[in-house]
Amino acid sequence: MAYRKTPAVQARLDAQRETVLTAAIELLAERGYAACSVAAVAERAGIATGSVYRSFRSKAELVAELFRSVVGREVAAVRDAAAFEGDLHAQVASVIGTFAGRALGAPRLAYALLAEPVDAEVEAERLVFRRAFRDVIAARIAEGVAAGRLPAQDPELTAALLVGGVGEALVGPLADGRAPADLIPALVSFSLRALGGSPASSSS
Repeated sequence: MAYRKTPAVQARLDAQRETVLTAAIELLAERGYAACSVAAVAERAGIATGSVYRSFRSKAELVAELFRSVVGREVAAVRDAAAFEGDLHAQVASVIGTFAGRALGAPRLAYALLAEPVDAEVEAERLVFRRAFRDVIAARIAEGVAAGRLPAQDPELTAALLVGGVGEALVGPLADGRAPADLIPALVSFSLRALGGSPASSSS
């Protein structure tokens, strides 16, 4: 007969998993993916290394899970940035500004999410992040095209190009820990020009 965990045992396991994940997110934000060894995470969490492996089978599995956690938070932020009634261009400007602003506000974490070399399992989560960000923008573009406010175009392609361009423009400043004061306005202006159509004055 298979062993079944009691609710109390499962609650302890869930709490330990959350402790491990929190410790890993802290290390990722401070020192990047390379610093998230199982031993380092265990030390930060205040538990034995073997205890980490009771929650996650490998470093790659652990970091893939923490990427999902952090990425979910970032995607929610950009979705919220577009969730208001108003001009299409203002919505897109809000999404780009929010994404870039949050990245520059936590450069080490953002660099890990966008560009740091990672294992294949983690790279798959990175692609999910980029696609989710693309989909937020693509939805706004599709609405604009349908309403005749934007020229006919492939919303997913345009959005993917914007995500790629903005991400690439951020990599250098994130790696250096410094960014020009006008970087975010420049990224927003570039994105609005790429959309086509005429931004309303409220989107400036």
